[in-house]
Amino acid sequence: MRKIVAGNWKMNHGPVAAAGFFDRFRPETDPESVELIFFVAGLSLHAVEASARVPVGLGVQNIHWEPSGALTGEMSAEMAAEAGASYILAGHSERRHVFGETDAEVSRKVAAAVRAGLVPVVCVGELLEERRAGRLAEVLRRQVSAFVPALRGSGEFMVAYEPVWAIGTGETATPYDASEAHGIVREALGALGKAPILYGGSVKPGNAAALMSAPDVDGVLVGGASLEPEVFARIAAAGEQSVE
Repeated sequence: MRKIVAGNWKMNHGPVAAAGFFDRFRPETDPESVELIFFVAGLSLHAVEASARVPVGLGVQNIHWEPSGALTGEMSAEMAAEAGASYILAGHSERRHVFGETDAEVSRKVAAAVRAGLVPVVCVGELLEERRAGRLAEVLRRQVSAFVPALRGSGEFMVAYEPVWAIGTGETATPYDASEAHGIVREALGALGKAPILYGGSVKPGNAAALMSAPDVDGVLVGGASLEPEVFARIAAAGEQSVE
């Protein structure tokens, strides 16, 4: 089964830096084994599209659920699609815990992505205190059940499991931890449970192969380590090594 290796550049790499990234990005991976996706700032979409020398999917990191309107600073799903995006992130942990997005708002964004023909990559995950309290399954089931209705009748989508305590901290869930959480997500998805589930949380070249070889882990969503082309190429290579 092909692995998905996605990079989330967050608020990094404007158009010039994005073009420079692809001057140096030379992954030695077979597109039949590894699917590469980049979630970039909307302003950098065209630069990536023009500069990428290998097949990559393009996504944006956030959208608003309205198709248009007096919403200064926002971007609709339709705008993202018109600009060349095929994917969107919804419910990333930073959107939830820095910007205060609720489960209901994430669901509305998923519905907007479906409406515009984009593939939503919906992020879920628990805080450290929730994990310590034994609430992993409760939190994941709540987050999944909130967005599943927005997917009814839709096509492709993915889920990214992000243990919030492992993002930007240097801490990483073990392959066992990732498999356990992904199993909970897959069960909560019910009839939609065949969708790819990615692991995100301090993914590095040194742990990427073990994570992607774990049961129920279909790929990774990489943050800081996706900003350096050579480092991200090594993670992509780890994905190819883990293909069954």
